[in-house]
Amino acid sequence: MVPRDVDDDAIEAMVVDALERLPEVFRERLGSVAIVIEDEADAGQLASVGARGLYGLYQGIPRTRLSADASPAPSKITIFRGPLVRANPGTDALAAAVAETVYHEIAHHFGISDERLHEVKRGAR
Repeated sequence: MVPRDVDDDAIEAMVVDALERLPEVFRERLGSVAIVIEDEADAGQLASVGARGLYGLYQGIPRTRLSADASPAPSKITIFRGPLVRANPGTDALAAAVAETVYHEIAHHFGISDERLHEVKRGAR
C-alpha cells in the first residue's frame, strides 16, 4: 500500500525539479519522451526487465540505436511512487531518490546500460 500523504503531485514536482537541474544539452534531446507516474509496476513491467521491484522503467528505443534515416519513436519513462516512498522516508531522501531514478532512466534513453551506470557510480565513490 502506498502512503497517501505523498501523492502524484508531490512526486511530479520532484520529477520536474530533477528535469530542471538536468543540463540543457540533455533536456533538449529528450524529444518525445513521456514521463509518467504510476503507483506500482505491474507483472509485465517487472518481467520485461527481470526484476522483482522497480523505482523506474524506460521503455523505448535508445537514441544510440536509431538509424540516421529513422524517425524517433516515442519513449516512456515510468516513475513508480510506491517503492520510492516506502524505501525513502523523509522528503529530502525521497526527492534525491526520485531525481536519481529520473536520471537513471534518462541514461537508458541515451543508450547507457545498467552495467555502465553501476561502473560509473562505483568510480564516483
